[in-house]
Amino acid sequence: MVTITGFVALILVAVAVATSAVLGGVLQQNLDNKVGDSTSVAADQYQLLTRNTALLHTVGAEDVLNLGHFPAGFLFFQQAPTSQDAAYINSDGRIVALSTAQRAAVVQAFNSQNGRLEPVTVEIPDLGAYRLQPRVLPNNQYIVVGGLPLSELNETVTQILVTVALVTAGGLLLLGSAIAVIIRVGLRPLRAVAETATRVATLPMAEGEVSISERVPVDEADDRTEIGRVGAALNTLLDHVDSSLAARQRNEERMRTFVADASHELRTPLASIRGYSELSLRALQQAPPELAAETTSSSLERIQAQSLRMTTLVEDLLLLARLDEGQELVYGQVDLTRLIVEAVSDAGPAGPEHVWLLDLAEEPISISGDAGRLQQVVANLLANALTHTPEGTCVTVGLHKERGQAVITVHDDGPGIDPAIGDELFERFSRGDRSRARKTGGTGLGLSIARAIVEAHRGTISVQSVPGDTTFTVRLPMRQPKAG
Repeated sequence: MVTITGFVALILVAVAVATSAVLGGVLQQNLDNKVGDSTSVAADQYQLLTRNTALLHTVGAEDVLNLGHFPAGFLFFQQAPTSQDAAYINSDGRIVALSTAQRAAVVQAFNSQNGRLEPVTVEIPDLGAYRLQPRVLPNNQYIVVGGLPLSELNETVTQILVTVALVTAGGLLLLGSAIAVIIRVGLRPLRAVAETATRVATLPMAEGEVSISERVPVDEADDRTEIGRVGAALNTLLDHVDSSLAARQRNEERMRTFVADASHELRTPLASIRGYSELSLRALQQAPPELAAETTSSSLERIQAQSLRMTTLVEDLLLLARLDEGQELVYGQVDLTRLIVEAVSDAGPAGPEHVWLLDLAEEPISISGDAGRLQQVVANLLANALTHTPEGTCVTVGLHKERGQAVITVHDDGPGIDPAIGDELFERFSRGDRSRARKTGGTGLGLSIARAIVEAHRGTISVQSVPGDTTFTVRLPMRQPKAG
């Protein structure tokens, strides 16, 4: 605001000075013309009075001025070879003779002109500044001078300067006020941004569930203006941060759930291993040899089963970690048709109460990929259908080509997926059944492993589900990049 006001003030001052200079020059030119006209009239009247040479020494300045037709303040000076006389008309209209000092000032001014008969400004004692115009009479022996005061011109210029100064000052005050209002209105969105950022900065976000509800008001975040875009950008940033914090909170909750589930899953086989180990030792120490051998054999079988459960859980966790690092894939030519037929054949004995169907393309479909991991994807999807659908459910596994992709579908007519977990079904530690039952409560890693494997093959996995119609779809590109 100070910078703009300063520049405008400088421009206005320059305009005022230039205007005053031009106007002063015009007024002075007009005054010179007026002085010249009045001097010509006075000279003509002086010559008329002195046409008789005998009167040359008796005609004075007052005689000329008495003839009238001269403006107030007009000064007349005449100089003959042997005399000089001067008088002026004061503001009351009276003719007053100039004193010796005043006449001397006039003479001195023209003497300094070195004979040039040009208009000159003279400071006359007690009368002020005068603009004088000399005129030489035809006989070149007599000089007459006419003049008018500069007071009127100076007053006009002064009045103009004062008016310009007042108008400039008032204009600058008005401009400053207008700029201040415009700036305050224009920067109001930035103040809203600053206030919103300050409120957000005071929110506790170090731990716990965090939700950022603060936003820049919509009317202050108009992306059609530069400042409004700042508010809109901050709102976008806050939306992103809020969603990221919500995702972090969900991941933390899933992690806590997973830790509890994994701890339970590991604790159970560990407790079984410990119990059966102690039972075996007691049987060996206390029971008869025949009974001790039978008890020990049964205990070792149970210990082995629980060890396999622990191994499976640990291997799943290790597989996810390696897939995150881009490892664990061994590329080769994979016959998907044969892989799916074998997977369905394996699922039949595991779920004889279900109906297992195949819907395959007429021609075999092969891609480049990791056969073992792709088989694990199909097995996890079939196990998911077996675990979460009731007896008698029909499960159909399909394989087709579509726009350069191999499309695997696993469809069932079961009860469908709970909408509450639909958005997080493929997230790690997500469980379709919150229980820890052996039959239905898994560790929540099966579908997340399937997604990790599919994405490692540059593919996608999705699900669409309504009661009676659930379909998992895996899309894999026909050509895979070679592993580096």
